[in-house]
Amino acid sequence: MKKTNIYVTQPSLPPLEEYLKYLRQIWDSKILTNNGPFHQQLEKEMAEFLGVKYISLFANGTLALLTALQVLRITGEVITTPYSFVATTHALWWNQIKPVFVDIEPKYCNMDPEKIEAAITPQTTAILPVHVYGNPCYVERIQEIADTYGLKVIYDAAHAFGVNLNGTSILNYGDLSTLSFHATKPFTTMEGGAIVSHDEKTKQRIDYLKNFGFAGETKVIAPGINSKMNEMQAALGLIQLKHYNENIEKRRKVAEIYKSELKKIKGISALPDYPELGNYNYIYFPIFVDEKQYGKSRDKLYNHMKRNNIYGRRYFYPLISDFPTYRGLHSAKEENLSIAKEISKRVICLPIYPELKINEINRIMRLLKS
Repeated sequence: MKKTNIYVTQPSLPPLEEYLKYLRQIWDSKILTNNGPFHQQLEKEMAEFLGVKYISLFANGTLALLTALQVLRITGEVITTPYSFVATTHALWWNQIKPVFVDIEPKYCNMDPEKIEAAITPQTTAILPVHVYGNPCYVERIQEIADTYGLKVIYDAAHAFGVNLNGTSILNYGDLSTLSFHATKPFTTMEGGAIVSHDEKTKQRIDYLKNFGFAGETKVIAPGINSKMNEMQAALGLIQLKHYNENIEKRRKVAEIYKSELKKIKGISALPDYPELGNYNYIYFPIFVDEKQYGKSRDKLYNHMKRNNIYGRRYFYPLISDFPTYRGLHSAKEENLSIAKEISKRVICLPIYPELKINEINRIMRLLKS
């Protein structure tokens, strides 16, 4: 009998009947996009839910990041991490900004703030860190460096929806933060994203830029693009907010089982718990394979899992700096990114989502132990 496939993630969707109620309202109103009522409602409710001042919704997270760089008029060079999804660096490239990679710290796989200052040049205008796996960067140290050198800070917070640090949303740090609501995320609107800003003037500029630069029926004040979230996405988002805490609790239970069982396996480790962290979202569950202790390389384990219909993901391998577009950059040299390189060779993200059944979790653990 063929085993069912278990994937690294699975979107959490609400009961269809709940969504149909919203769809009927959209059908009746004929308002499909362009800052419709559900769009406005979701911005308001999400800002309250997350504990931030202003949110601007986008069709996807990449468009949010592209626009955030435009909002702050970032040019020249931006210091960023090679250990992320390629969209982080692609957004710089599309804005004709040169990415400068710095290494990560080994504990949580985030940008190492102690490597930032050496990478700053007269052309540096900003820092673009990523809250990898939803664990916050060392935000206070990064801000200290940014203030010293007059740099902007934009956080790629695609992994950090709902995460709090020291009693406040992680999204309140930096000049801007961007979110992704892709199907792989704990909070999803099928596709979708957002920029979190801290003052009304900045939000207004964001909203101009995501709607062609229109500031009225006949007035265009900037070369904007069309990156608005539509009403069907926004409607789904409103329902997802209602189910979010319940889904996160289910993800937490999966993570706790993994952590308990991994203690019995020599050569495989998980990330340590992050101090002062509240409302963690359990977006991914990365494990790290020590080939000498485990007796098998990461890739052998990864392929063994696939042969048994368990599809983990090597987030993040290869490094962004290894892709042809970027590997010619001076900052992409392997000797500059030794920790990121090593971790990328050892990581596998295990399946984690609310509907993952206990027998499926046990199947994954048996395979790792075997």
